[in-house]
Amino acid sequence: MGANTSQVSDLCENQSLRTLIGTESISENDPFWNQLISFTFISPTSSGDSKLLEEAVIPLAKILIENNPRTGNFGALVRIFLGRTKELKISTECQDQLFIWQAHNALFMIRCLLKVFISEMTEEELHQQFSYQERAPGSCDTGREDLLEELMCNLVHLVVEVPLLDITYSILFEAVTTMLVLLSYQLFHKEILRDGLIYQYLMKERCVSLTSRLVKTLLYNFIRQEKCPPPATHIFDQQSDGGGLLYGLASGVASGLWSVFTLGGASSKPGLEQEQNPLPLSNQSLLLLLVLANLTDGPNDCPNPYRQAVTCFKNTQDTSSIPTEQHHTFQINFNSLYTALCEQQRSDQATLLLYTLLHQNTNMRNYMLSRTDMENLVVPILEILYHVEDRNSHHVYMALIILLILTEDDTFNRSIHEVVLKNITWYSERQLTEISLGSLLILVVIRTIQYNMTRTRDKYLHTNCLAALANMSAQFRCLHQYAAQRIISLFALLSKKHNKVLEQATQSLRGPRGADDSSVLPDYAQDLNVIEEVIRMMLEIINSCLSNSLHHNPNLVYALLYKRELFEQFRTHPSFQDIMQNLDTVIGFFSQRLEAAGTDLSVERVQEVIMKGAQALPNDRLKVSNKHTYTHPACVSTTTVTR
Repeated sequence: MGANTSQVSDLCENQSLRTLIGTESISENDPFWNQLISFTFISPTSSGDSKLLEEAVIPLAKILIENNPRTGNFGALVRIFLGRTKELKISTECQDQLFIWQAHNALFMIRCLLKVFISEMTEEELHQQFSYQERAPGSCDTGREDLLEELMCNLVHLVVEVPLLDITYSILFEAVTTMLVLLSYQLFHKEILRDGLIYQYLMKERCVSLTSRLVKTLLYNFIRQEKCPPPATHIFDQQSDGGGLLYGLASGVASGLWSVFTLGGASSKPGLEQEQNPLPLSNQSLLLLLVLANLTDGPNDCPNPYRQAVTCFKNTQDTSSIPTEQHHTFQINFNSLYTALCEQQRSDQATLLLYTLLHQNTNMRNYMLSRTDMENLVVPILEILYHVEDRNSHHVYMALIILLILTEDDTFNRSIHEVVLKNITWYSERQLTEISLGSLLILVVIRTIQYNMTRTRDKYLHTNCLAALANMSAQFRCLHQYAAQRIISLFALLSKKHNKVLEQATQSLRGPRGADDSSVLPDYAQDLNVIEEVIRMMLEIINSCLSNSLHHNPNLVYALLYKRELFEQFRTHPSFQDIMQNLDTVIGFFSQRLEAAGTDLSVERVQEVIMKGAQALPNDRLKVSNKHTYTHPACVSTTTVTR
């Protein structure tokens, strides 16, 4: 392997690679293969380093695409890998690091080449690249196995059979990543792929029989959150006499071509890859799980088995028997999964998994809603919404829909007001030394609405925000003073916007109109209709709280009285007359009691009057509104999975 290769551009000049992609066939028994796959490197795990590597591999892969029909060298490389993996589980048990090391290296090369192949050709053409093989002149095709199918099934077996240890971490990462690469054909097609080759392999008996084990393994990879172990060169210790066989093989190659694959890796910037992506196997396993769960159903409405497995697994502590009609089900530790979900919500793929489980897995949803430490899950979701300007829209939507799902449950809506949080450091608008989880949720959702009104102006976003508040409103308890103020402040902002749009519409009616002004009035009418819908939802939220739990929320009554003039204009408005009845009753009742208490009242005295008045207000004076639960959308687009 000669001189060092210090630049990615030098990849094309490496003699071993030139031989692999060249015009001469290489027998599977040739010592060349043993030399080729005996190198040490750290697989790139950051997108930047991976992109540099992929750009360097592209010209090599294109030459191989041209020559492979005559040489069959790519198929030979795949068979070398398959041969190394037949005894991989036994090798792991025997700590045979050389065997694992070489299998990993072969798979890494296959994965790099496949990524280029898939971007350059159809599945049928890819299948042909696997079919080409070295033949003696005049011989005929002996009908050997489908090598592409063998590779896919082998990867599934590898993931479920090989235990996760330091010495197997890298090959398991490569197996999961290679499966993702093979499934990436969908990225190059606008239509949904329902009958592709890769899809068919996954749905055949050889793979389907391992569905529950594969899904369970991927979930446990996510749960374990194992960090990438030290580079392989740290495992293969050099002996004092100059090293054994393993080190001899590695040292002859590591300083050459394959140091490029580290992009400087262990020698120049130790730990850089781990800092950028400390949990590569966990992240890739989660992505693969989401991709498998969102594959389309098969022909004749045959359900996707991987989705079935995701939606019906049960808790290991659940002693009830699994119904025989449930296919691909299994048991997993819900407590461990819940903990991992709480810790990983900073990534949008983890948030998508949480949404999927809440939406589709009844067992997991019931378990989450029964937890007494719900704040561990809800607070990270609120952080996503709070930092809305730093998140992509998909992540924000998923977080919001998760809150909407949770607020469909009355027990959740009650319990969050009983959980007291202290020193919420990431909330910067105001110091919150002590606040209930329910009040914090209200503050963050209202802030999201206000951000949306001034920046993105997405109708569906604020509708879903208000729907979550509406679901909670009947269970509001002991609202924090600041939360009560923000509810009324949001109504004030909406009222101001309503008046502005109304004024603009009125001015347009009075002013001269030309021939091209026919669209002006309909635009104002639409804007006015939208803002009035939002105002009505806000009035419904306030009304629901007053009619169901007025005596629990003196701070909201205080804020309502302080800004009572805001509601004057809506008292006679035909769109709001019905819902203003309770608000008028509350404002009138407490205003009279404050007037009777005298003038120049202190804040403490006003609060005292409100507390006593809340107890004295007859229950029949307020009309209890019928509770309407706003439900979440039927689905969230699976395109939210980003890499």
